Amino acid sequence: MTLENIKLDIDYVRSQFPAFKDPLSKDWSFFENAGGSYVPKNVIDKLTEFMTSTKVQPYAEYPMSKIAGENMDKATHLFAKMINAKSNEILIGGSTSINLYVLSNALKHNINKGDEVIVTNQDHEANISPWRRLKDYGAKIIEWKFDSNDHELKIADLKKLINSKTKILAVTHCSNIVGSVNNLKEICDLAHNNDIIVIGDGVSYAPHGFPNVKELGVDFYTFSLYKTYGPHLALLYGKEEILKNLPNQNHEFLKGQYPYTINPGGPNHEELVSLIGIYEYFENLYSHHFDNKNISILDKIDKINDLISLHEEYIANPILDYLDKREDLNLIGKKRIINKNRAPTISFYSNKKTSKEISHTLHKFKIATRNDNFYAWRCLKYLGIDTNDGVVRLSMTHYNNIEDSEKLIKALENI
Repeated sequence: MTLENIKLDIDYVRSQFPAFKDPLSKDWSFFENAGGSYVPKNVIDKLTEFMTSTKVQPYAEYPMSKIAGENMDKATHLFAKMINAKSNEILIGGSTSINLYVLSNALKHNINKGDEVIVTNQDHEANISPWRRLKDYGAKIIEWKFDSNDHELKIADLKKLINSKTKILAVTHCSNIVGSVNNLKEICDLAHNNDIIVIGDGVSYAPHGFPNVKELGVDFYTFSLYKTYGPHLALLYGKEEILKNLPNQNHEFLKGQYPYTINPGGPNHEELVSLIGIYEYFENLYSHHFDNKNISILDKIDKINDLISLHEEYIANPILDYLDKREDLNLIGKKRIINKNRAPTISFYSNKKTSKEISHTLHKFKIATRNDNFYAWRCLKYLGIDTNDGVVRLSMTHYNNIEDSEKLIKALENI
């Protein structure tokens, strides 16, 4: 990464998020970002503005309605630009679970009896159960298991699973438990050489840098917008050449109007418009750090992604180092972040205490985290971990600072 010796201005970043000044949350170090992030003021302002001025049915000719519709389209357009997609290749739904369910319901028409669908045991259940349900339509479900020693998905193992009957591969870009960033581009290249559709789950990846979906080559990609500094919505990207051939699951009069054909009903108007605030936040972040304003949105996102990655490496590696040295604590996944090979989503469990005990003790030190299986129960079961007690997960993002890390380590030393 070449950033001209520029570092993320963490004080500026935190000044954009009202939660850090709120009486209820300001004294806490927030380590549950993988469950949902704080939102910047821009998002709150856009939501308030819509609810105050344009909370009407959009796309009519009177001013309030016209502005509402224009802003809904603007939000979609800007987010498409941020991930290098076309506006008609993304839809905004209620959650990643919903988006993947409706997608699997559309793709089931491409499945014949005996066709094979590959899922992993490293994924969040959102990207497993919708595809496993295709067995009801004749599909054979094949599980790509990660290595129980280093917790990584191996490409060599995938090659052994792929054959002429394989039609769909669902894989996480980044595990919400293991934290490793999987090489989705290599996976896509391999799959496409065998005419396989790839569904990438970016929920645990996107908060640490928006993806370039065209560069990845993925057929479908989804992530949760409430984990990327927005409201409780999710984005689903799909290649136009596939989307336009999927059956209409929406109103009859919308036939042919993809991507609306995928998802019954329409998007949440006010929350969709508030996504403009996420774009504005990243635009402000870029302008604060860089002088060259005459570059594309995508290039700006690339530079901000690099800034974020270096900062997250700086704040997460001390925690990873500390956990690795503790003989009574078991760290899951890679021991260090090097050039974004893992996210700052850190899971561990103890030989001596339950994860629930550790989590509750951390709360006494004003560390906001929790114990759980985090909907990745297959992953924990494969590792022999109690899926009810689960692991302690420490998930950070770019607005966490080194003081949060030091506070956490000090708290762990007292347990």
